[in-house]
Amino acid sequence: MENISRKAFLHYAGLATMATFSPFLANAWNEKTTDDTSYKKIVAANNEEVAKLLTALEPEITEVKRRSGYDLANLVAAFCEPTSRYYQKAELLPFMSKIIRFLLKAQHSDGTLDFGNLASPPDTAFILEPLCSAATILQKNTTTGLNDVKAGLKEFIVKAGESLKTGGVHTPNHRWVVSAALAKINALYPDPGYVIRINEWLAEGVFIDDEGNYLERSMNYSAVIDRALVTMARLLSKPKLLEPVRKNLELVYYHCEPNGELVTVDSRRQDQFAPITILNFYHDYLYLAIHDTNPEFAAIARFIETLPGFTSRILNDLLVSYLEDPLYKKPVPTPKAPSVNFDEFFKQTNLVRIRRNATTTTLFGGADFPIIIASGRSTSPNFFSFRKGAAILKYMRLSTDFFSTGYFHSQGITHSSGKYVLHQKLDVPYYQPLPANLRKANGDYAHSQSTDGRFWNKMDFEHRPQSNVKTLETTITVSEKNGSNELTFEVKSEAGVHVTIEFCFKEGGTLTGVTKLNESADNYALETGSAEYRSGQDSIKFGPGVSGRPKITGLEGELYSSHFGSLRTEGLHVYFTGVTPFEHTLTIG
Repeated sequence: MENISRKAFLHYAGLATMATFSPFLANAWNEKTTDDTSYKKIVAANNEEVAKLLTALEPEITEVKRRSGYDLANLVAAFCEPTSRYYQKAELLPFMSKIIRFLLKAQHSDGTLDFGNLASPPDTAFILEPLCSAATILQKNTTTGLNDVKAGLKEFIVKAGESLKTGGVHTPNHRWVVSAALAKINALYPDPGYVIRINEWLAEGVFIDDEGNYLERSMNYSAVIDRALVTMARLLSKPKLLEPVRKNLELVYYHCEPNGELVTVDSRRQDQFAPITILNFYHDYLYLAIHDTNPEFAAIARFIETLPGFTSRILNDLLVSYLEDPLYKKPVPTPKAPSVNFDEFFKQTNLVRIRRNATTTTLFGGADFPIIIASGRSTSPNFFSFRKGAAILKYMRLSTDFFSTGYFHSQGITHSSGKYVLHQKLDVPYYQPLPANLRKANGDYAHSQSTDGRFWNKMDFEHRPQSNVKTLETTITVSEKNGSNELTFEVKSEAGVHVTIEFCFKEGGTLTGVTKLNESADNYALETGSAEYRSGQDSIKFGPGVSGRPKITGLEGELYSSHFGSLRTEGLHVYFTGVTPFEHTLTIG
């Protein structure tokens, strides 16, 4: 596929411009804090975390959790940091030992742990990341009272390392998680076998497309991969491993909403239906901001520091990173603001991201065909979403009752004359008798999928002549200007096919101009005129509506209904309904 025409990653707007779209960045770009002040905050957050741990760890530990690794690392960091109120406090030692004893008891003879999956090398690798950080910090401390802690931690890590030298993985990102863990173990307790195994995995190649997506196209696992590649680049003197990280972080910024949430509709993993935030990428932006003297990454790191959850999810563990890797203590370059006005078309994933300050538009037409419900496939029917400050249209979908084929999934996106076009053509046949030479007296034919992909049966569909083929062709044309969108829908088929356009606005807001439907408290129709959704001081206006008998059930089609599933989410649902031949143009802004 042809590469997109990429501008330089970040275009700059003046600080005066940045102030106009609060609360996205507020004064994050130009807020001044000294390195000393920042470090004091990091130590204070660790103090608070340790204070909680001293209570939480009083009962017996009964379950293996990834968090246990961070608990130990935070205790170690507090004990070893001279400015911590817990510096060299003997009261921490029993809790360190308690965690290690539990992990040693839970560890299988092959070195693995049971959590996430049974006897899992990759899940064991995840917990080794903070455990190795703890061991690295402890190496620099000669306090006699730590000897038992050091010995127990080494025993666990080395035994686990043996499992990673030979153990397997399940998913693409697991290769790099395991390799990063081995790199950390090798830095502590060198063994040529660790490096041999890392190089075996790396020899497969770290895939990243021209636009910055890893194989899984997942924001959740991109953060995991970035962290792993940074670790290997740092500990194995492999600077080229930072190249995909830079490229991915560029893409992540374009996927970031004004409130820090990330667009995940193009993911091939579970986060395509469960958005996450940019918090997970903090370490990577900060590391490369310092390592590369990159002012744009510094600005994004500064922005992440302003987000809800930063203190409880990032800052509380940050002292561990600062004590493990001296680079974090080096000066952060002066932040320079990235552009908040862009129109980016990611052709590899058929994703469009348009931003006008605090207003964003997302178009998606990159589902994997045939649509199969499985991890590793992109199946989201959310072809349009829109945000205007606190007012959020979570998604727009289109469905028909054309042979229960369900939701529209665009077969890509094209861009022409300033407009984006999404399109899908479906052909549904009727099947004739099998040719005489393929018939079986016992009727036992191959169990196969129908040629239109809707269902399976022992009918040997591919060898049957077809007739009475019915076609549904859907075209959606989107034109954006200054934060407002015009969408034109055209659905062609036999006369009388019901068409439903579904809007889902974020729960908690209010709607005006719509008609409430009886089926549910959250279902509404817009049959004429325009309507408005409001959240706080922000609002989205949309319309005009279209009259038609509301049809709001069975929208998923056979694929999901046969699994007793539903793609409906929480929110305020507004429906536009009509019948083919269907043409309608609406605006949203």
